[in-house]
Amino acid sequence: MRTTAVYAGTFDPITLGHMDLIERSSELFEGLILAVASDTPKRTTFSLDERVAMCRSAVDGIKNVVIEPFHGLLVEFVRQRGARVMIRGLRAYSDFEYEFQMALTNRKLAPDIETLFMMPKEIHSYVSSSTVRQVAALGGDISQFVPPAVVETLQARKQRADAD
Repeated sequence: MRTTAVYAGTFDPITLGHMDLIERSSELFEGLILAVASDTPKRTTFSLDERVAMCRSAVDGIKNVVIEPFHGLLVEFVRQRGARVMIRGLRAYSDFEYEFQMALTNRKLAPDIETLFMMPKEIHSYVSSSTVRQVAALGGDISQFVPPAVVETLQARKQRADAD
């Protein structure tokens, strides 16, 4: 039985590790909703609209992936979309403890929704959005870590900042 899955995150910015999971998930599920979180304890660098736009550009051409911002509890968003699976990415063992706690909490809140853990390919396993932001802020080349849409967005932002 093929179903719809939801892959949620802040995607601040979306990385090639995220893209790896998106591409592989889109092959496993009939539909994939990339849910861009608006309510996050993290202080984001990019606005919700910017993050959604970068994600839309990055997944352009993957037919069964849609991008949606979401607010509130993820399990409620998943239910509202008629999905039954949440995709969660694990880069390193340090991610597991937090994700495991969240999966158990979500199972308590919504026992009908499954959490599927996926790991990016090894080539992307060390890349995080925060590392990308730090490299970019220091003037480094991030093109090997993120889709072209992110590089373009960061370059445009830097040009605006330089002009001010």
